[in-house]
Amino acid sequence: MRFIPTKVHAVLDYVVAIALILAPTIFMFEEVGGAAVIVPRVLGVGLILYSLFTRYELGLVKVIGMPVHLVFDVLASIVLIASPFLFGFSDEAPNAWLPHIVVGVAVILVVLCSKSQPGASVSNTRAHASSVA
Repeated sequence: MRFIPTKVHAVLDYVVAIALILAPTIFMFEEVGGAAVIVPRVLGVGLILYSLFTRYELGLVKVIGMPVHLVFDVLASIVLIASPFLFGFSDEAPNAWLPHIVVGVAVILVVLCSKSQPGASVSNTRAHASSVA
């Protein structure tokens, strides 16, 4: 059942992106270094970038459709969930690997509950921009 509007999803995207970038500091695993720190930060920056290009309420350029955005979310989540095992930091303290798994699973749940089409205001803006050009 998809009940999360794209506007709410958009807000969550930017909040999660900032949380991913700050996760090593928030959860105090910066000293682990390597992929434990790099993966969430790179995925956070990537999330900001593809969100800015998504055709939804908080997108800036609006060229990526919401269904494609949702696929990116799932792929990034799979990388985040798998990263402790792929990059060998699953044997560190839980604060170093558990956030990766929890956030990855949470994002997949949000994707499953998110609408795949933005509200009428975004659709009308795009239609208006097409008719003006």
